[in-house]
Amino acid sequence: METSALPQQLAEIVDDFQALSEADRLQLLLEFSRGLPALPERLRDHPELLEQVVECQSPLFLTVEISDDEQRSVALFFSAPPEAPTTRGFAGVLQEGLDGLPAADILAVPDDVPERLGLTRAITPLRMRGMTAMLGRIKRKIRESAA
Repeated sequence: METSALPQQLAEIVDDFQALSEADRLQLLLEFSRGLPALPERLRDHPELLEQVVECQSPLFLTVEISDDEQRSVALFFSAPPEAPTTRGFAGVLQEGLDGLPAADILAVPDDVPERLGLTRAITPLRMRGMTAMLGRIKRKIRESAA
């Protein structure tokens, strides 16, 4: 599958998923779930700073912080309960694949990244829409910050 339109760190994740069988892809998603960083203390105590992605089946909250450097580097923060491994896994993929990148690079990421992971037969369409919504929310917050 073509990954040249993706930032390198996200392209590598997509390639990792594509190289696996469907069952192993689910295992990799679970690993991303376990690797999702906890919120920093300044956000943990202030849930009002996070936005809920209501399209996700499980409660998922995120926020985007954009630095004022020339690149407008983006920091991503997610909160999802441990009993929601699919949602946490998708958040982990986006966090690892996009965190620290320039805003313009994230805005250029194709919206079909969830499908590129090769999970469409293993994950319900509703859950796939949740990941698409997470990416959409991140892009919207970046656009709003530039306005």
